[in-house]
Amino acid sequence: MNVDELRAVQAPLKGKYKDDPASALITLRAEGSLDQGALSCKVETGKAVVEAGLHPATGGSGMQACSGDMLLEALVACAGVTLNAVATALGITINGGRVQAEGDLDFRGTLGVAKDAPVGFRDVRLRFDLDCDTSGEQLATLLKLTERYCVIYQTLRNPPVITVALND
Repeated sequence: MNVDELRAVQAPLKGKYKDDPASALITLRAEGSLDQGALSCKVETGKAVVEAGLHPATGGSGMQACSGDMLLEALVACAGVTLNAVATALGITINGGRVQAEGDLDFRGTLGVAKDAPVGFRDVRLRFDLDCDTSGEQLATLLKLTERYCVIYQTLRNPPVITVALND
């Protein structure tokens, strides 16, 4: 997709959302199913069902997807798509590259071994290795705008209010 095609696709949406801000508020959903006796959750991704289970560091077999890995994969997917869209809008040609995310976990927290150990990622690193012919200034702008517009990155940087409920 080139910059003109991207603008043609996005222009009507931008106009609609500017004229009617409420139309831009969309609720995304995810759902999983639980089976009796299984230490897993089957998540419907819209393209396939992924069975998530315990990470081997918490007693899992490693045969199921790990939700921590899935979080990092969502970050990589969102950052990669966002980077490509921003590059297109800026007229930067990306010949190829890789997006990598890694995060550090202390599983003592998850397993309740140490109360002072956090549950969740302590640090997350996102890296881009790009094959493109552009200036350092353009790359800095590309990275800055990718950070600004990447939904998953911004959600992790600025966590939303999360509510938890048990339906009767």
